[in-house]
This record gives sequence, C-alpha cells and structure tokens, in this order.
Amino acid sequence: MPNRDYRYRDPAVAPASAAARTGRSSRRPRNRIPHNFTYISSCVKYTMFLFNFLFWMCGLLLVAVGVYATLDKWTNGEVLSLETIYDVLFNLAFLLIIIGGVVCIVSFAGCIGSLRENLFFLKFYSFCLLIFFLLEMVLLALAFIYPHKLTEFLENELSEKLIASYRDDLDFQNLIDLVQQDFECCGLSTEGYKDWRKNEYFNCSSKAVERCGVPYSCCHKPPEEALINFMCGFEVQELQIDEVAKKINIEGCIPTIQGIIESNLYPVGGVAIGIALSQLFVIWLSRTLEGQIESQKALWNIQ
Repeated sequence: MPNRDYRYRDPAVAPASAAARTGRSSRRPRNRIPHNFTYISSCVKYTMFLFNFLFWMCGLLLVAVGVYATLDKWTNGEVLSLETIYDVLFNLAFLLIIIGGVVCIVSFAGCIGSLRENLFFLKFYSFCLLIFFLLEMVLLALAFIYPHKLTEFLENELSEKLIASYRDDLDFQNLIDLVQQDFECCGLSTEGYKDWRKNEYFNCSSKAVERCGVPYSCCHKPPEEALINFMCGFEVQELQIDEVAKKINIEGCIPTIQGIIESNLYPVGGVAIGIALSQLFVIWLSRTLEGQIESQKALWNIQ
C-alpha cells in the first residue's frame, strides 16, 4: 500500500504555506509612484529664475554705473569723503554701488536657488525679501502715525544737509536741479527759496558771484525759443516777495511734492499697493518652491 501522511493539517495554515511555496504574497500590491513624477512645478521654478535674473542684471548695471562714476570723480581729483551717513546718502555714485550690490546678492541667491533647487539660497532669498517688506511697512506706518515728525526731520535736518552739500558733488547738484525744474520748486523746506541762505555760495555774506541768489533751476521755465537768462536767480534774496515770485519759483520742494501726493492720493495708493502685492507674490513663489523641493526630497527618501 502507498505510504500516506495522515498528520493533522490546519486549514488556515495551508493557504499560507501554499503561498510561501509559490513565492507569492497574500497582501495587495501597493500603488507605485511613476518614475518621472515630481512635486516641483516648472512654472514656479522658471518664473522665479526669470524674475530674479532680470533683477540681477539691473543690479549689475547699477554697480557698473556707480563704479564708473566713482572712478571718473577719482581721476578728476575729487575727494571721496564717507565719514558720516549723509556723505553716503549724498554721494550718488557710492549709493548706486551699495543698492546695486544688495540687489545683485539677493537676486543671485534667488536665481541659483530656483535653478539648482537649492533650499539654502531660497531660504536666504525669501528671508531678505521678508525683511525688506517689513522695513517698508514699518517706515510707511511711521509716516502715517507721525507725519509731522517726518516732515520736521525732512525740512530741518535733511534739508539743511542737502542745501549745504549742493556744490560738493556734481551728480548730486544735477539731481537737485532736476527736482527743482521738474516740480517747479526752489529749496526744500517751507521757507522755500530762502533755504539757499544755508549754502556758503548763495549766502548774502558770501563773496561769491552768486551771493544772495539761488540756482538757475529755481527760475521760471522760459517760453519756447526765448533767450535763456542764467542769471535770473541772482540777488533775489534781497528783493521783496512780489518781485521774487516774478523771477523764480518760491515754494519749497518738500511741500510741493506733498501737495502733489495728497491731490493724487488714490493713484499713489494704488501704486503702493501694487508694489506691496508684487513683493508678497514673489515671497509666496519662493516659499512655494521651497515646499515643493522639501516634498521631492522626502519622496526620494521613501523610494
């Protein structure tokens, strides 16, 4: 008779044993992630790169212009004095180098962080943008909460330094002339054209040719094809206010600009809101890309 195995077999174990013999698992196969799947959005990535590349190029241009202007002054024998914060603010060439350098560094971090998917550079970039945005909001809030303090600082402290430094830097002088011509104003504070008494060349006690006068940029715009009188501002500080108003603009630039802003409050507010929303959008893009990169790294670790 054939030899038979009559040992007891548990029915629950038998299927498992059969599955073990065949090498198959009783569990359901899990859904595998496609090999080419990625959390990183190409739209977010390359929008970030393009935006920061354009700003990086603008930063390089500012640095190049600032360096060229600085070298030009140095070759012409001008002394670069950077002893106080006002020396830096009123030295346009050096100010362009600083602003351009900051723009270059931050936008370069955004370029490399987005293109190479580098979290360190992206976090540095978003942190810098957030700091800039918060500083802008703080300054704006202070300007609204303490408007008189801001006006007092601009008219007293800053205007005195600006007027006194008029002849010290040719680029700075051209900037003041441009503002006075475009906004048809003279001087900075509420004293208007009398601010020029604070300049050693236009003071009435000076022995210069321009004593008791104001720069030509304070003069009324001449009619077309009329002869230009570059001496129209000479000795106007000694005249009566009615005679002065016939020759030059007598209002200060700060009150004039404030009046323009107040009369165009809605357009100015719209531009300010647009700039703030643009900054928030770029910060959101950066943070979104950071989250996508972290999710992608977690996916690689799982696989």
